[in-house]
Formats: sequence, structure tokens, C-alpha cells
Amino acid sequence: MGSTRSTTLVLVGTESAAAIGALSRLKNVRVTSFTGDAGVGGGVTDEDVERWVSQSDAPYVVHDRDPLGHVAAAWVEFFDDLSTLGTLDLEVDRVVASLERGILSLPDYYIVLEPESLAPTWKHWWLGVLPQAAPTRVIPFTEGRTPLSRVLGQLPTGRAWPKPEPWLHDVARSVPDRIGLEPREGGHPESP
Repeated sequence: MGSTRSTTLVLVGTESAAAIGALSRLKNVRVTSFTGDAGVGGGVTDEDVERWVSQSDAPYVVHDRDPLGHVAAAWVEFFDDLSTLGTLDLEVDRVVASLERGILSLPDYYIVLEPESLAPTWKHWWLGVLPQAAPTRVIPFTEGRTPLSRVLGQLPTGRAWPKPEPWLHDVARSVPDRIGLEPREGGHPESP
């Protein structure tokens, strides 16, 4: 469901705690960490996160709980030969069902913090698989001259996320180092 009144962003990367701290000082941003001190998840359910997002009336809602986190981890483990295709398919099915029931929603944007510090397969997920579905919805960010707070005001416009089921069921075909090399029918990139 998400918030109809807010732009929702999910921060990902090892620097998410620092970024959340920096953004928490802004008046027009509602921000929290769902993966911080209490460990991953910290007893917070997907329904809790969805409720928190949907009840916000701030212009920007920012958190660090990736609704596709289990799919991402299963995809990375599959291509790093640590898991099976069946595990990836199971995680995709679970997320698709949760999205359809409104237990989860995709954020308007993912902000990938310090992408150059990510392991290679994670880079392919964040900078290949997800942007393949919606190119303007995944923003790489490296701390530098432009503060993260300014990025909020300069978010690109573009098409929204497509219907999740088809492209999520296709992620196993998104092979690292091949993403975007072969066009699909209709002009969308595809991997063999």
C-alpha cells in the first residue's frame, strides 16, 4: 500500500545508520531504522513497517527495511553458489503474495549508499536487477560534495515500478554480468 501522501525511500548499504541519523534532523522527513540495534528485523513485522509508512503524512518517509531483502539475499546466494533456485523461487513467491495482500509495498525509491563498497554480486543486484525493472527508482549515492538531504529534493521522475509479479519471477534469469545486454520484446533489457 505505502503512503499516498509521502515519497517513500529505503536506504540500503553499510552506511544506512549514519544516513538515517543525518536525515532525522530534517523537519520534512520521517525516518526510522527497523534493522538497527535490535538486530535485523528486531521483532518488527512487515505489517508494522507497512503501517508506519502508510500512516505518515511527512513529505518524505525514509527507513532501512528492504521489502525485497529476502529476494535480494536469495538471488545473491543463488549466483554465489550458496543456495538453490528453489530457495530463490520460494522467496519470490512469498514477496509477491505479500505485495498482493498489501503486507508489503515497494518504496518509491531505493537509495544505495556507497555502492562501490558492495560485494560484486550485490552490486549486480542493486545496480543491475532492480534498475532493469525501474531505472529511475534506484539511486546510487556516495558521500561527497552533495549531501543526502539535497538528493531528496532532486529525485528523478520516471515510470513507477511495473507490476511486481512478472519481473520478480524473472530475476533468476537476470544473470550477473549479462543484465541489460539483450533487449526484450518491447525494448526492455533482458538477460539470457
